Amino acid sequence: MRFTKMHGLGNDYVYVNCFKEKVKDPAKLAVTVSDRHWGIGADGLILIERSKNAAVRMRIFNADGSQAEMCGNGIRCVGKYTYEHKLAKAGGALAVPGQPICPASLKIETGNGVLTVGLVIDKHNKVEKVCVNMGQPVLPAREIPVELPVKEVIEQPMMFLSRAFVMTCVSMGNPHAVFFRDDLASVDLEKFGPAIENHSIFPQRTNVHFVRVDKPTEFTMRTWERGSGVTLACGTGACAACVAGVRTGRCERRCTGHLPGGDLDLNWCEEDDCVYMTGPAVEVFEGSWPEE
Repeated sequence: MRFTKMHGLGNDYVYVNCFKEKVKDPAKLAVTVSDRHWGIGADGLILIERSKNAAVRMRIFNADGSQAEMCGNGIRCVGKYTYEHKLAKAGGALAVPGQPICPASLKIETGNGVLTVGLVIDKHNKVEKVCVNMGQPVLPAREIPVELPVKEVIEQPMMFLSRAFVMTCVSMGNPHAVFFRDDLASVDLEKFGPAIENHSIFPQRTNVHFVRVDKPTEFTMRTWERGSGVTLACGTGACAACVAGVRTGRCERRCTGHLPGGDLDLNWCEEDDCVYMTGPAVEVFEGSWPEE
């Protein structure tokens, strides 16, 4: 089986072009290839498949084999791969209010519906950056889902492992719990991340983010990603942090998220209520994995 290793800000996945390859058991394969000692090493597996509704379809499997609805860093890489490997023809420009126009675009089917990505192409016809219309954030607690007796989870006092936290929840097609703190280093991410991810109030588990607002247009974040653990970046999480920052009066709608792997530009547009995320996508290497 041929594969391609790609990453967005260090959030790395093994990508398989299912136009050419067949994967019998993607959940099992995800666990095997993701192992950083005995496998290829990745945060998970992403399959690029044919779609009746879009240029391609992406299916995401976390490092533990569980399936995810959406991955912001992953969809940027799928957009780059689709364009550069000529799996589909690019469409017209993507225009975002207040931002430079992306000259080409693709529609990609995800577990959160069909999303549009804008491509910034360099002089060598390579994709330099990708802008993703991540859609409208989901805010009602029952739709995220979070099982708490509130309509929306904003600045909700919580106790996890006998420690007090204040939590704001958002779904970007997948669930996110955001905790604003001044001191990120004081949180033991490997201790509290899995405890919050697997808490009973989250029937589908959740992604966990600790965020420090540096100024209204910038924030710094650390992530425990559902099914993968500590990651260098989470695109949907950065979008959720932006939305949570706006809703709690901490951030402006246009801001930059500083993640351990690099920066993402975020824009929660008032015009259409959609969150736009712009960042890089990098192809690292190609290889062959023995078929089972």
